[in-house]
Amino acid sequence: MRPDISSTGPHPGPEMSDPPRTALVDWHLPDPERAPEFYADVPLKRLLAFVIDSAVIFALSLFAVVLTAFIGLFFFPFLFLCLGFVYRWVTISRAFATWGMRLMGIEFRRADGTRLDGMTAALHTGLFTLACAMPVIQLVSMGFMAFHPRGQGLPDIMLDTTALNCRARG
Repeated sequence: MRPDISSTGPHPGPEMSDPPRTALVDWHLPDPERAPEFYADVPLKRLLAFVIDSAVIFALSLFAVVLTAFIGLFFFPFLFLCLGFVYRWVTISRAFATWGMRLMGIEFRRADGTRLDGMTAALHTGLFTLACAMPVIQLVSMGFMAFHPRGQGLPDIMLDTTALNCRARG
């Protein structure tokens, strides 16, 4: 046991604190040049996921219109926007991917390799929603996704996140 160097008590020895060498995990994102399978087809998968998610949000919005006795038709774009934000935020913060992204086999990760927490998911969703509200910004973001080595759009670059294939193809 190591000597007591703090007021909280003794520190465990190396046999207790160090994980076995086989259990060491590199929690940084894979390099696109060394592990391209993590980024293969991600921009296309994100586009397809966007279409799927938009269809889900549209269906949820129609359901909300019926629940509001069709009053929701008067503010349908706002309803669609709000339901879209909540849908994306909840699914990304809980499962690290929207339903469309899960169907496509991709998920969000931070630059350190960890999954997104609720706050990062809310910020990402907010930036994404803002970009969608401004078509020029969304086109620039799509261009970044198409040509960036990690397939990152503007919200990803701003928050240091990226979408990866859930399992690398071998």
